[in-house]
Amino acid sequence: MNQSKRIKKMVTVGMLSGISYLLMWLSFPLPLLPPFLSVDFSDVPALLAAIIFGPVAGITVEAIKNILHYIVQGSMTGVPVGQLANFTAGVLFILPTYFIFNKIRSTKGLGLGLVAGTLSMAVFMSILNYYIFLPAFAYFLSVPTGSSAQMIEGIVKGILPFNIMKGLIVTFLFLLLYKKLAIWLDRQLEVKNV
Repeated sequence: MNQSKRIKKMVTVGMLSGISYLLMWLSFPLPLLPPFLSVDFSDVPALLAAIIFGPVAGITVEAIKNILHYIVQGSMTGVPVGQLANFTAGVLFILPTYFIFNKIRSTKGLGLGLVAGTLSMAVFMSILNYYIFLPAFAYFLSVPTGSSAQMIEGIVKGILPFNIMKGLIVTFLFLLLYKKLAIWLDRQLEVKNV
């Protein structure tokens, strides 16, 4: 990669990270789900970065937005448990999307990738919440986690449907955006592969 392409990539990833961070502030809860779970569109710029520059760029956007969020807003636990959960969910969403779209370069491939990303995020975040994130929140907030059955019920009734709905909302938005940007994105991918 020549110097000008490297600089363009760094500037674009930085810009997408800033946009992603700002989109974290425009979050909203979903009806009938716990209010501490809120949807935002900050994974959209990370997906764009991954599709244009590869998975490392997407992961970088996810990392920078969460680091900025922790620096500016902090965390109710004192440690960035929420930001780590957000970062992990984002990575679980964008990686399957990237790899499937990279194999099937079409709107159908993108749709399949986004569905796979949604399922990946929903399933793995349920598991990770049970074993890591919920116990970490409970530990740092000095509150009981509840029984194993209560945790599973909370995950099945709250976290699992939340991540499915979040994935579907981001999928719908990204497909709309992709239709508007398809020609420009194809040009970016051609330039990258030259």
